[in-house]
Amino acid sequence: MPLDTGVVRQLHMVSDAEPEEGFVGVGQPSVDEGVDIGAALRAARTFRGLTPQDVADSTRIRQSYIEALEDLRLEELPSRPFTIGYVRAYANLLGLDGEAAVLRFKNDVPDDGGELRAPVGVRRERDPRFALILVGGLLVVGAILLWNVAQRAMSKDAPSSQVAANTAAPHAATTPNGSAVSLGAPLPAPVESTTPEPYKTPGLDDAAANGGSADAATAASKARASALAASGPVAPDAAQIAAIGSAFKPRGVVHGATAADASGVIIQARKPATLVVRGADGSVFFARQLNAGEAYRAPRTAGLIADVSDPTLFDVYSNGALTGRLISSQTALSKLLKPAPPAG
Repeated sequence: MPLDTGVVRQLHMVSDAEPEEGFVGVGQPSVDEGVDIGAALRAARTFRGLTPQDVADSTRIRQSYIEALEDLRLEELPSRPFTIGYVRAYANLLGLDGEAAVLRFKNDVPDDGGELRAPVGVRRERDPRFALILVGGLLVVGAILLWNVAQRAMSKDAPSSQVAANTAAPHAATTPNGSAVSLGAPLPAPVESTTPEPYKTPGLDDAAANGGSADAATAASKARASALAASGPVAPDAAQIAAIGSAFKPRGVVHGATAADASGVIIQARKPATLVVRGADGSVFFARQLNAGEAYRAPRTAGLIADVSDPTLFDVYSNGALTGRLISSQTALSKLLKPAPPAG
């Protein structure tokens, strides 16, 4: 009879509800049981009285993966490396040899070299900064395109500048002895510019001529108005004789007085030019750069004087009929009004 020394070398206390991991029960199926590794794992689990949910709770593996692994439904499992890890953990839980279980899994399911699949349920997240950078880039590109379109539209609407004809100057010629050089003919004068003359402040020349004195400038303006009062009415040139008497037709904005308060005199710009209307005391009633077709309707105020940049660019209408053009840069408006023809 062997001697009982009281030393217990190994004691396994395994309950039916929670079997100890790594302990192999008597008669438990091995990893070689069944038709494949899935059937072997199911047999070992059944032998221990465990459910797939018990295995999932102990191994932290989804129950759906446990069931798919027992049936070898590989399409429902993640990539091969993850599945191999599940087989090893499952076998170790049941007290089987994990490496032997992995080896049988590889024999049952050979590697076909397919691409790895991410675990089911893993969500791929993109860097949020990428979306911000993309939106910012699109905004910058859109702003550049809008700016180019606006610049093209502005340059298209701008009046084209007139360029003088490119006349090639004759080449300089040398005398036979090479001592003298003949110069070419002078270039033609540039084409008239369409840019109007800069606006000149009324009374500025009078003030400068009188040492900056405002009183002296007012006196000079009154003297000039008195001198213009004695001048005769305007006379048309030869080119306008055929158009004398034609009715006034607005071809732009009509500034000045209303039709009810008008004196009967209308000054219309033929081309862009400056018109300043002052009173007898030098006060400014109207000052504007008129475009071609724009007109000024004079009020009934006495003593008004029209100061223009170029008198040849203004047509004068009296009582709605053309009488000619201005003949002076400063003209009393009262002299431009002709009596209305008698009614027939």
